[in-house]
Amino acid sequence: MSTPLAIIGCGKMGGLVEQLAPDYGFEVCAKFSRGNMSSLSRATLRGAAVAIEFTAPAAAIENLQRLAALGVNTVCGTTGWYEQLPQIRETIASADSGLVFGANFSVGVNLFYEIVAGAAALFAQHPEYEAWGWEIHHSAKKDALSGTMKKLATEMRDAGFNGSLTLSSNRAGAHIGTHEIGFDSADDTITLRHTARSREGYARGALQAARWIGGKKGVFEFREIVEDLQSWATAAG
Repeated sequence: MSTPLAIIGCGKMGGLVEQLAPDYGFEVCAKFSRGNMSSLSRATLRGAAVAIEFTAPAAAIENLQRLAALGVNTVCGTTGWYEQLPQIRETIASADSGLVFGANFSVGVNLFYEIVAGAAALFAQHPEYEAWGWEIHHSAKKDALSGTMKKLATEMRDAGFNGSLTLSSNRAGAHIGTHEIGFDSADDTITLRHTARSREGYARGALQAARWIGGKKGVFEFREIVEDLQSWATAAG
């Protein structure tokens, strides 16, 4: 039996989530776009057990608060609102609800975070190396730097890399997304790169997270649950 799913945000990501939802045991029962997000209610959600939210920072906070109050666990792929994360944690706890959020729902990108953090810890011991981060995305992407690049930089600093770190971004054409981290010294250069082939990886990660968060309580970052997703899916299968 399919689980009813609400899609909050009917852009490219929302469309992919709808297309792939049946592969993960979901049936889309409600969709909300910019014009009708204010109508979120028990009636308009049509029995949704979980929601996937890809909108904009200004809308995400209100959407998450409403969904929590309505008892709907949510996966949020919107970035740019994390300064309000403490407030959202309180909201989710008060509503006894569940939330998975993340700067990027690609499983590969989240493994890339681990690789970059490990490399940063190694290079932290060698002050002759400086570092850079560079990314390119399609011209319609509004945030630059992206949430993913900011997260990569945070991972590097948290791993102990305190040397020079220069970040830059480009927006052009229809490029899905490439993130590159490099370490450079007078003697050599080491480059780490992740390139997305399509948006499907993001949509599939969000749907995996939606399946995982069903019935759970609390706030989780997608990176925290990536390892659990595979073992959970294997047990469920």
